[in-house]
Formats: sequence, structure tokens, C-alpha cells
Amino acid sequence: MEEGKEDRKINKYSCACSVVASMISIIFGYETGVTSGAMIFIKEDLKINDVQVQVFAGIVNFCALVGALSAGRTSDYIGRRYTISLASTIFLLGSLLMGFAPSYAVLLIGRCVAGIGVGFALVIAPVYSAEISATNTRGILASLPEIGISLGILLGYISNYFFSKLALNIGWRIMFFMATIPSIGLAFGILRMPESPRWLAIQGRLRDAKHVLIKVSNTKEEAQSRLQDIKLAIGIDADCNDDFVTLKENTRGKGVWKELLLRPTPPVRWVLLAAIGIHFFEHATGIEAVVLYGPRIFKKAGVTTNDKLLLANIGVGVTKTIFITASTFFIDKAGRRKLLLTSVGGIIIALLGLGFALTIVHQSHDQKVVWALWLSIATCYIYVMFFSIGLAPITWVYSSEIFPLKLRAQGASIGVAVNRVTNATVSMTFLSLVNAITIGRAFFMFAGMAVLAWIFFFFFLPETKGRSLEEMEQVFTRVKKSRNVDVELQTGNKGVQVP
Repeated sequence: MEEGKEDRKINKYSCACSVVASMISIIFGYETGVTSGAMIFIKEDLKINDVQVQVFAGIVNFCALVGALSAGRTSDYIGRRYTISLASTIFLLGSLLMGFAPSYAVLLIGRCVAGIGVGFALVIAPVYSAEISATNTRGILASLPEIGISLGILLGYISNYFFSKLALNIGWRIMFFMATIPSIGLAFGILRMPESPRWLAIQGRLRDAKHVLIKVSNTKEEAQSRLQDIKLAIGIDADCNDDFVTLKENTRGKGVWKELLLRPTPPVRWVLLAAIGIHFFEHATGIEAVVLYGPRIFKKAGVTTNDKLLLANIGVGVTKTIFITASTFFIDKAGRRKLLLTSVGGIIIALLGLGFALTIVHQSHDQKVVWALWLSIATCYIYVMFFSIGLAPITWVYSSEIFPLKLRAQGASIGVAVNRVTNATVSMTFLSLVNAITIGRAFFMFAGMAVLAWIFFFFFLPETKGRSLEEMEQVFTRVKKSRNVDVELQTGNKGVQVP
């Protein structure tokens, strides 16, 4: 009994490693949150129009494609730890460029540089956290980067509120400068953390991998068991006790794209579909419209002054942070699938309510409808709440754990690339969409996307709770087989085959 409790404990060292790695997500979240309020002042200071505002908001995601598609190969080559340090340095450069920007053009360049850092951060932080953690605590530790993003967004909103009191041409610049402080700290702090034991093992450095596993495991027996699973997954004899082995296959990430895209096995094809789907629907359901354009939404609902708009936006950040933090304690208990389906079900109801309330406000023709104003704010917060208890953390936990070890970093980068393209599409078209079909109908459209998301998750995402990273390929194979058996039993015909 005591041994079982020992196995369920969160290892403090692995938790500390995940927390430090998640600082890169805090920086990214801060950049996202601070941009939401800073755009109010940038538009006034630099005299830019709505189209330029949309480009500034969304271009970070297109630039993140470069970072995301580079991060997998980079982390396979130099390791997870140095890749996080590189991402911090890129963030630092981007923040400095935006803070010192004398014109809109330089501001865009800084935003693009920061975007590359975003791509690196979104790939590497969840992968590092997943690979450093044990099976029974992987959900909570791999979701720490998403908590970091939510905390960063909240800090960005708070920064908006306080620095908005400064002179127009100074306040928004300091908002961006603030991101340089954690960037410097993380660039050096991560170097004190250990490398991923799975990355070390795939380089043949078994002795180093074992030393790290002993630190991040609760017992030596657990460390030995995890090491044996890793060795079997990469084709090394489980009884091999050499300090270093030379693997026959390339371990620097070459040939991975062919295995992922050109010649995938059926389980890998399913894994790739699941990863792309969950990343697409995370943003296709409209969260970026609320996080990035919150002040615009609240203004449409009837909130007037900048102070009240920014305070309402802080409410979004507080809601997101509280519920995403709470959800992490249930991911390993309730499971990914149950939380995800509950989350998306709530999102559908909240988006329908938000669309209805904003439609009433729009049709009131500038007459203040108090109940619709409060319903808009309430359903907006409820939407963020349901998003945060499931879809937000599980997207990153799920996509970082389902790929086989050799394909994990670059497979995750494909998911992040889809994530950024979807995010950019919403960011760069939301204001134009609102002008074309009204804000209420825009949220009805997002509700329709949420319905499609629920259907996709129900049919294509099997449960991964309690399974080791090395078992994931079997999970996707076995689920398919079990469905065949279920159909055979239901039809009463053992000869029936499901494609």
C-alpha cells in the first residue's frame, strides 16, 4: 500500500524541472495578453487602421510556423534543454525590438521575431515536461506549460491596466519591455536543469539517461522500469547495461518527415490525425477572438471607458488561470477524453449564449440593454471557463504524449504549425468577420465549429490516461481492434471486418 502511494507522489525534482521549462510559456502568454490591451494605445499612437491592427495581432502566428517547424528538428539535434534556452533568447530580441520600435514597420519586425520564439516555445515546453515526468503524473506536469500561458496572459492584462496610466508613447512600450526580464532569467536558468532522459537515451547515452531518471523518479525501481521501457521503445535490449551504445538508426531527426507524412504506419497516421485535429479545433472554436480582442467584444457589448474595458479583460485572465490550474488536478484522475468532451459541450452552450446576447445588443441600435450587457460578459467568462477546464490543457498534454519517441518532437511541431495557422486565421480575420456578418453571428459560427470538434473528439481520440509514452502506438492500434470486436459482437457475424 505504501509503495502504491509512493508511486503516485509527484516527484519534486521533476515538478521543478517542468515549472522552469514552463516559464517559456509564461513569456509567450504575456506577449499574447499584453498585445490585447496594447493595441488600443498602439493604434492611437502610431495612427494605424483596423487592417494593420489585425496584421499586427495575427502575424506572430505565421512567423511561429517557422519556429514550430524548426523546433522539432532543432531539439532532436541539440537537445530539449538548449532549445528552450534558444527560444528565450529569441523572445528577448523580439521584445526589445517592439519596445524600441519607432514605426509600425519595426514593430512588425519585432512581432515576427517574437513569433519565431512562440513556435519554439509551443513545441518544446510540453515535450520536455512530458518526457521528464512519470506516467501517473504526466497529465499534471505536461499541462504546466498551458498554466504558464494562462498566467502570462493574466500578467499581460494586468500590465495593460497599470501601464495605461503612463504617457501614450511610453506605456505600451514598457508593456513589451517587461517580457525581457523572464526571458533573460530563463535563458540561463534552464541550463541548470537536466536534459530529457528520453533524448539522452535516443542518443545512446544510457548512463546519463539513468542518472536523470533516478532524480525524476520516486524510487530506483521506478527509474529502472522507465529506463527499460525507453530502451525497448528505441530498439535496445532491455538487459543492456552499457553506459553508451551506438544506435543503428539515425538519432538526429533525419528521415522523420518521411515516416510521419510519406510512409506512416496505420497507428502513426491515426496519431497524426488526432494531433492535427485537436490543435485545429483549439483555435477554430474562437478562443483567440476572446483573448486577443476582449476589449473590442466588451465595447460592442456596451462597456465604454478604457479602464473598464481593461478591467473586464483582467476578468478573462483570472477566469482562465483559475480554471486551467484546477483542471490539471483532474487530468490524471478523470482522464483526457472525459474532460475534453465535457469542456467542448460547455463551450457550445456558452458560445450560443454569447452569440445571442451580442446579437440583442447589436439590434438594439445603440440603446443600452443592461441584461444583454451582463449576459455577454457572463457567457464570455463561462466560455473561457469551459475552454480552460479541458480543451486548453489537454490539447498540449495529448499531442505531446501520443507520438512515438523518434517522431515526438517533429510530430508535435506539425500539430503546433496547424495550431498557429488556425490561430492566425482567427486573429487576422475576426474584425473583418465582425464587420461582414456582425459579432453575434461570428460567435454562432464558432459554436458550429465547436459542435464539429465534439464529434471529432468522440470518434477519433482514444483515452491515454495511465499509459506510458512507450505504449502510445499500441493504444492507437488496440483501440482500433477493440472497435472491430465491438462491431462483430453487435452484428453477430465474426466475419465482419471494419476498415
